[in-house]
Amino acid sequence: MTSSPPSATPTTGPAAVSGGPGTAPALVWTALLLVYVLWGSTYLGIRITVESLPPLASAALRFATAGLVLAVVLRLRRGPGALRVDWRQLRSAALVGVLLLAGGNGLVVLAESGPPGVAVPSGIAALLVATVPLLVVLLRSVTGDRPGLATLGGVTVGFVGLVLLVLPTGGVGAVPLVGALTVVAAATSWSVGSFLSGRLSMPADPFVATVYEMFAGAAVLAVLAAGRGELRGFDPGAVTARSWWALAYLMVFGSLVAFTAYVWLLHHAPISLVSTYAYVNPVVAVALGALLVAEPVTPQVLLGGAVIVAGVALVVTTERPTRR
Repeated sequence: MTSSPPSATPTTGPAAVSGGPGTAPALVWTALLLVYVLWGSTYLGIRITVESLPPLASAALRFATAGLVLAVVLRLRRGPGALRVDWRQLRSAALVGVLLLAGGNGLVVLAESGPPGVAVPSGIAALLVATVPLLVVLLRSVTGDRPGLATLGGVTVGFVGLVLLVLPTGGVGAVPLVGALTVVAAATSWSVGSFLSGRLSMPADPFVATVYEMFAGAAVLAVLAAGRGELRGFDPGAVTARSWWALAYLMVFGSLVAFTAYVWLLHHAPISLVSTYAYVNPVVAVALGALLVAEPVTPQVLLGGAVIVAGVALVVTTERPTRR
């Protein structure tokens, strides 16, 4: 999970195919493939990271490092004033960062940590997080917006899939209920952060906003990690190379490369096409978890996941093409 920049204006006509005047279709599909695979793979990366690294401390290190790298790049490319924002924008970015990264990502990391039977498999976590667009629609409804019937139908379908996915069965591969509820809480925090980001005075540049979001999220995650005693008795020598490499992957490819590709897509591709990541990512996550770490894919997972993805696809296709 990473922060979401503002949506671009929808593109129609010939530009919708190429992504805009002068933009090669191959570049658009390359960037889209990066977002599909890299963001879809972050759930597996989290699972491998927390095998031997403290969950919240590793998440804090991930976002602090990625934010620092992004800040340095912006400073070098744009000069001394690249990161200048007013206090109102800084407070807004910090609040959104805490909701997205400390609440959203941090709770996912916690849910994926722990022994088998307690930790949520990475593919299941991705499917549960896929409910974010559904939760955002509910938040809009509470604040007086009136989503269309097709959108509300998609929300209903998606939540039916959520119930099917977490319904206790007692069989092998059943979804841990506490962990599943933790991921739902993460998705709720992410949804609130996403909802507020369009209603607060945020930095105009999404890259600058992301720097402050990452720093704020990392700071809160570090405090929570210290409060949980994660670093008490921590031995860096006991961390496996596998976990270090997974953390590095999350920093570079999950938080920097994929995000950059996403922001580029928002300016060069129709939003209806870019939005498809919302229901492709969980499919990628489930497939990678099954293929690389043998996570069980039961009939319950297939059914519940398919219904969730169908609901999200309905919401995305009926909402995003017509909204800025």
